[in-house]
Amino acid sequence: MECPHLNSNIKIFKAVKKDESLEWMCSTCQTDKSPWICIHCGVVNCGRYVNGHAKAHFEENVDHMICMDCDNYAAYCYICDDFVVNDSKELNCLREWLQPSNDRSESSKPLKRQGMIIEEEENKRCKRYKKGINKKSFCKARVSGLRNLGNTCFMNAVLQSLSNIQQFSCYFKELPSLEYKNHKNGKKNNHIKKDNNGAEMLLAEELRKTLISLRQGSKSAISPESLFAVIWKVVPRFRGYQQQDAHEFLRYMLDRLHMELLNILPYPKDNNALFIGAKGKATIVTTIFGGILQNEVTCLVCGTESKKHDPFLDLSLDIPHHAIMKPVSNKSKEEELPSIQLLDCLSSFTELEELADSELYLCHSCKCKQRSTKRFWIRRLPNVLCLHLKRFRWNNFFRTKLDNYIDFPVQGLDMNKFILVNRHETRGTSNGSTLYDLAAVIVHHGSGAGSGHYTAYATHDGCWHHFNDSSVTVTDVNTVASCKAYILFYIRRELNLTPFSV
Repeated sequence: MECPHLNSNIKIFKAVKKDESLEWMCSTCQTDKSPWICIHCGVVNCGRYVNGHAKAHFEENVDHMICMDCDNYAAYCYICDDFVVNDSKELNCLREWLQPSNDRSESSKPLKRQGMIIEEEENKRCKRYKKGINKKSFCKARVSGLRNLGNTCFMNAVLQSLSNIQQFSCYFKELPSLEYKNHKNGKKNNHIKKDNNGAEMLLAEELRKTLISLRQGSKSAISPESLFAVIWKVVPRFRGYQQQDAHEFLRYMLDRLHMELLNILPYPKDNNALFIGAKGKATIVTTIFGGILQNEVTCLVCGTESKKHDPFLDLSLDIPHHAIMKPVSNKSKEEELPSIQLLDCLSSFTELEELADSELYLCHSCKCKQRSTKRFWIRRLPNVLCLHLKRFRWNNFFRTKLDNYIDFPVQGLDMNKFILVNRHETRGTSNGSTLYDLAAVIVHHGSGAGSGHYTAYATHDGCWHHFNDSSVTVTDVNTVASCKAYILFYIRRELNLTPFSV
């Protein structure tokens, strides 16, 4: 949004003398998490997702309405209640002034700043790793964060998760530039849009550049501005700076990538599967994330059975109804919500269900709509199993969030019981291994569907990391296992990848 309060508010240069020993720490509670600096007086307080002391500072000083996130340099106006998008010369100077000195000049001394990973911190934290982690004395991985461009945490969490799925990110890393790639057969491509200068806008190309930068890890944080700009143009659904749903973004992006790659690269046919957008055609998207469901509908009157095969890139799982309950004791709402097993959510997805009267099945034998049952089986497992937990539900005219903890395995998720078994096959043998290990988790913090904050946990070079926009910190497996997952990415232990010519 265009903030009218920006130009008259930047007085920090006169209010605070720059000091190389400056550390970003809340002046009220001394936490180093999510530090926000007031651009009027220079006081540092914690952001809205910690203890909210930056907002309290504004409420006590109404002229101090704009703060800047010390991690990603995004400006936020409390009066407009939104991130600021109109830049000014003073604001850009402030961003340079806040950056560590070694980011601007190799000869100057570095400015101490919380939220950035340094090698010493990685060494200490990786020594505390427990069961399930590659036991190294230190973590050598170089990891980059992603700057928040204004409520773009939903995009950053998805990108960091995909970046740490090695088969996916390495494919794009080895892919040549797509900017000047000729379209196959010379046919007009309605899926490739052009800008005002006639240049093609490819989401795949900008994603390729972003993933390469993330894999290099040469900077503490990179800005995904070019990628976000293309997303605005090719997927209008995500224009603006309002908070978006990470799962919706993931699906839009994967579908878009699949369609673009089909039209600009020669891909082999896969006669054993159905794929989104083109029957018998595979891309890296469908090879990594693609699976097949078998949908069985049975008429309860004549017993006629109808089978349909549906491709999927992810599975959206309902949280069982017994999780929805009101506190009945003196315990807090957080303590009262029951814990649920991920396997219970998967079982609920595949269990036999009788369709409601509003969903009567048109039976071809009875020649009319009849009561029926429905059941899903997994006919073909994907190489990367993406599970979306449906935490947001409509309640009258607004969406509510189910904040239950879902107990999920970090290693050894066994999908054997959910696979369709044919008469001449042993369960799980036709598709290879049914065991999956966790690679990444996206977490939604907050209570609202259109608000809150997204972060991601992902394993990189044997170490678990927490990706919170620009801030990347090494963490342990116990912390990952205790998070309230929203989207889970599991990698199959024995991959079945088709080679692609690039």
